[in-house]
This record gives sequence, structure tokens and C-alpha cells, in this order.
Amino acid sequence: MTDKILIVDDEPNYQLVIGEMLEAEGYRVLTAGSGDEAFRIFAGDPEVDLVLTDMTMPNGSGIELLDKVRGMRPEVPVIMLTAHGTVELAVRSMKQGAFDYLTKPYKNDELTRTVAKALELSHLGRQNKELKEALERRHSFGSLIGKSKPMLELYTLLEKVAPTRTNILITGESGTGKELVARAVHYNSTRRDGPFVAVNCSALAAGVLESELFGHEKGAFTGAGQARTGRFEMAHGGTLFLDEVGEMGQDIQVKLLRSIQERYIERVGGGSQVKVDVRIVAATNRDLREEVAAGRFREDLYYRLNVVHVPLPPLRDRMDDLPLLTAHFLSKHAQEGAPLRRLHQDTLRLMYAHRWPGNVRELENVIERGLVLSAGDFIMPGDLPPEVKNPAPAVGAPGPPPRAAAGAANPAPEGPPPCGGTDAAPAPSGPRPAPPGGPGGEGGPGLPEGSGPRSDPGHWAWRAVAAYPPEPGRLSLPDALLAIEEGILHRAMDTADGIQARAADALGVKRNVFKYKWDRFASGTPSPLAAGLAGFVPEGERLGDSLDAYQEAMLVHAYRACDGSQARAAELLGLRRNHMQYKLKRFPGLVRWLETRG
Repeated sequence: MTDKILIVDDEPNYQLVIGEMLEAEGYRVLTAGSGDEAFRIFAGDPEVDLVLTDMTMPNGSGIELLDKVRGMRPEVPVIMLTAHGTVELAVRSMKQGAFDYLTKPYKNDELTRTVAKALELSHLGRQNKELKEALERRHSFGSLIGKSKPMLELYTLLEKVAPTRTNILITGESGTGKELVARAVHYNSTRRDGPFVAVNCSALAAGVLESELFGHEKGAFTGAGQARTGRFEMAHGGTLFLDEVGEMGQDIQVKLLRSIQERYIERVGGGSQVKVDVRIVAATNRDLREEVAAGRFREDLYYRLNVVHVPLPPLRDRMDDLPLLTAHFLSKHAQEGAPLRRLHQDTLRLMYAHRWPGNVRELENVIERGLVLSAGDFIMPGDLPPEVKNPAPAVGAPGPPPRAAAGAANPAPEGPPPCGGTDAAPAPSGPRPAPPGGPGGEGGPGLPEGSGPRSDPGHWAWRAVAAYPPEPGRLSLPDALLAIEEGILHRAMDTADGIQARAADALGVKRNVFKYKWDRFASGTPSPLAAGLAGFVPEGERLGDSLDAYQEAMLVHAYRACDGSQARAAELLGLRRNHMQYKLKRFPGLVRWLETRG
């Protein structure tokens, strides 16, 4: 579609001349004689792509119009036209967001060239806005939050099933947000104007649950002084959410099955049948197939409820969503009027290492606790609960051997984990020493003897490998090195307030080298893996030393995990065999050190 330009000038001759010239270029043109008139036209026509306005006019100046346009649609560029005497005012308008300014009299080719550039910006702004809106729709469904692969797959499934009347079974661990999903399904369905009624089947005894679901007649049991409407009737025309349906007794299962099949209910105590129109969304943290096999859950009811199965991923399987979730909960639980607090880098590292058995509900509680206990602008590791700030070793991960705990220099475990498995590298205990000051660096001779992880059982590199061990097809050595470099560079830039020279000096890197490296990562935020790995690296350590130390720890882990087989270690690290040999040779004495320790 042809671009539309709004020309604003209190002199009709300028409107005419500029309008004819732009129409000759193929643009559609609108005109106005004042700022107030121009804004009325702009507000009523969403197709305006560019505003070309004089600076000084009666009934609304160009500066006032600029502010209004940017307030309503900031993606639309504004070009200011000014006489020589008001150039300072035009410069001020540039600071307030104008695309450019031209002084009268102007050259025609200068005007058309500036208009073309501004419209190119307008197109990009509109595309970015549309893309952002599309991404926001894609990365959320109702009140659900996340953009990881499991969540995107969940949104796709919910988008298909929500508009139907099909019954849904939601499964997942406690705290994964099953009721949130049920509500999102309801409010994105054709029943959104009807009621959403929830029942926790595990919180009520069998007799009470039956009355709660189906209602009862007056005198149905002792204490029933009057008739009561059940949840099925309350949900008529809407959605009935049966939470923890796996806890329901078999007697009620029979009555529930009949109600779903026949679409009517009978209140406790007899009486007439009541027709109901409800959509059933059930949820459980149990495996109902196992319950059916054990005879605790009716198979026919299982198939009535499980028309569409919606499995919810645990938080540990969607850690890419941790930044989004923490930002949401930090904002949600922030005290009114207080500055928005953030997570310290070490706090974030601990949160990435935690397994989150309580899932998103546990995360929200941890954030709320941290906001209550923190004293400054950051939630520090000390503000976390003990199970998060003192993580237990992963199941099957070897602990430090006796001689390492006693202060010996060899941090390797007595029994290496199977090659290619997910067992972590050893995470020796003991106080963290001062950062090594060796001259090693990227492309250099490697860490000298006595300065790397081999000589220090408490070195940060062991803990980094323990938290993020190599795994075929998921985490290779090249990917891990790139990620840790990304995280270190982002942290350095944050510390240096975005000044590359200062960040380069802090990392001991030449400024031109730093610029080359930073250009690869500057366009986005660090990945969760990058942020997690960088959280282990002490601030102030040289970049080359950090990369060498981490690479050395990964090589040791792979070599020992594969029982000294270089070929299998290379496969574990995602390297070719000749690349593995090259990597080992970069560290003088590493092969000999490995061999002497079996």
C-alpha cells in the first residue's frame, strides 16, 4: 500500500507545493493548517506513516504535535520544517524524538530524500511492533508465562483444544500451574462468559465431596436443613475444574461417570434429575494409568476425562523460562512505591543449580521471601532458603574423595562416572582461594603448573562443570566455551556501565579484541546457560585465564569419565579425535598428570 504523509503548515502555499511534489513521488497526502487540526486527523487515521510539520503555527505548535504523535504512535517519524531563526528550536525537537529537520527554503531532492529515509524507519517500526505483538501472543496463553520449547508446545496444544467443548486431563507435578492452565483454557473458549468453578477433590471427605459436587436435598442427611446447589449446577454453561481428581473415591467415580455421560445430575437425597451443560477439565499429579492398573481408578472414567491429555513440564525442564518467571514474581510481589529489586548474579547461579521440586510455586515463594529479607537493591544468596543456597549434590554425582577433603591436591573422584552419562564432575569442598594470576590466555600456552583447577580442589571450574556437565547432543565443549565467554562479557559490560574500553581492561583483553568478541553477543541478552556458567567465575579474573581453567576442568572430567579413552572423551565433548589431542596438548603436563592418577 502507498505510504500516507500528513503535511502540516499554516501557509496554504507550502501545503500545496509540498503536497504536489510528494504526490508526484507516488505518496498519498493529507494536509492540515494547525497542530490541533493535524492531531485530529492523525488520531482518526491509523494509516498515516509520516508527519511533516512546520515548527511555529497558531493553535498548536510543531513541538506540541510531536509530543502528541510520539505519545500515541511512537513508531511514526516526524520531520520538522523551520525557518533560519528557529534552528535552535528544531535541534531541541530532535532531542525530543523528531526524525530530522529541514530549514526553509529547502531543496526538493533534500526533502524527498529525507522523507524516504523517514518512511523506511516507519516501516521498520511498524514491522517491529507487529512482530513484538505476535511474539507476545506466541509466548503467552492467558496468565501462563514462558517461551521455552516445552511452553511453546503447550501453547500450540491449548490454542487447538481451548475453543472446543472437549474434556481435558491436565497432568503434572505439584506447583506446575495446573489450575492456571485450566483457567486459561476456560477464558480462551466459547464458554468464557460462563462460570469457572473449581473443586479440590483431595481436600474433602467422600461424603462431603459428593454433596459439594452434586448438591443435596433438604433432609438428605443430619444437618441438611435446606437444599443446596452443587458445583455441577453452579458451573452450568461454563467449566468445572476437578483438581486432584485421582484422589476421588470409587463410589463418587461411578456417579461422576454417569453425570458426564448423561449430562444430568441427581442431588444427594433423591429428587428430580437436573440437566447440566458443563465442560470438564480435570487435573492430577498422579499417573492415572497406574491407578487404573492398580484398580484404584475406573478405566471408563479415565477415558471420559482423558479425551485430550495436557502434560505440564516441571520447572527443571524449562529453565530457559527462569528469567521471565523471576521478573514476573519480582514485579508481582514488589512493595508499592519501592524500587524494583533484582537478583544478584550469585543468587541467579544458585537458582539455576536448584532442582525446584516445588516447581513454579516454590520459585514464587523463594522470590517473595527474598524480597522480604533483602536489605538492598539486590536479593543476595543469604536471602534464599537453605535448600536453595546450599544445594545437595545431584543424584549419582560423586562427592570429593577423602584426600581432597583433607586438602590434597587431586580433586578427581576415586570412581569415575560412566562415559557419556550426566554424572557431574567433582565439586570439591573447601574455601575458594584467590583467583589465579597465571599468564595463560586464549591462544596462549595454557595455565602453568600449579595455577589451574588441578592444583586447587576448591576451584570454581570444578563447580561449573558439576552444574553443567557435558552431554552428547546437548552440551559440547565448544558450545560451553562460547556460552561462558558470552556470560563473562555481558557481566563485564554491566559492571563497566556499557563502556567497552573499561570492560576490556577489567578482563585483561586488548580493546580491539574485546570489540570483536562483543559484537557477537551485543544484540541480545545472555542465554540461561551463559548466565549460569558466568556466575561461577570470580569477578576480576582475566578472560583468558577463565576460559583456560574451565576448558581444563571439562577435559579432566571427560578424560576420567571415559576411563582414559581419548576417543570416547572426544565424543562426550563433541570434538573430533584430532581436536581432542590438540586440546590436551594446549595444557603442558595435563596428559601426564591424568595418566599418573589413573
